[in-house]
Amino acid sequence: MPDSREIEESRRGPAIPRISQRSVRIDKEAAVPLYEHVFLARQDLSQSQVDALAATATEIVESNGGKVTKTETWGLKGLAYKIKRNRKAHFVLLNVEAPAGVVAELERQTQINEDVLRYMTVRVDEHEAGPSVQMRKNDRERSRRRDREEA
Repeated sequence: MPDSREIEESRRGPAIPRISQRSVRIDKEAAVPLYEHVFLARQDLSQSQVDALAATATEIVESNGGKVTKTETWGLKGLAYKIKRNRKAHFVLLNVEAPAGVVAELERQTQINEDVLRYMTVRVDEHEAGPSVQMRKNDRERSRRRDREEA
């Protein structure tokens, strides 16, 4: 005849060994997650208003314990399709080092803002050193235009 422990185990399934707190090593100096946050601002905003939006986003991150390592304004670019009656938008990139809760708050605040058409936050393994691909593309286009004008 099975004893009471075996009967209890058959009802609940096999016993799962408990992990003691001493056996779990918590790494207190774990790396902070890295994110790239890009948002598109309305085309009728001035550059100073776009810079103010970027400063507001930076303030949100830093007030919640995160850090913005780089801010790039890519300028006014044409969109593939209309978004909220806009054919163009100001593009801004922020490189963020922050826990997930800080990024959730940044996205919440960005979603509320009427001047922001779209935003996207992506977790990355490491931030790109130097200017982003988009900024390098802008530099190449400027140098080509300058070369054509000189010729």
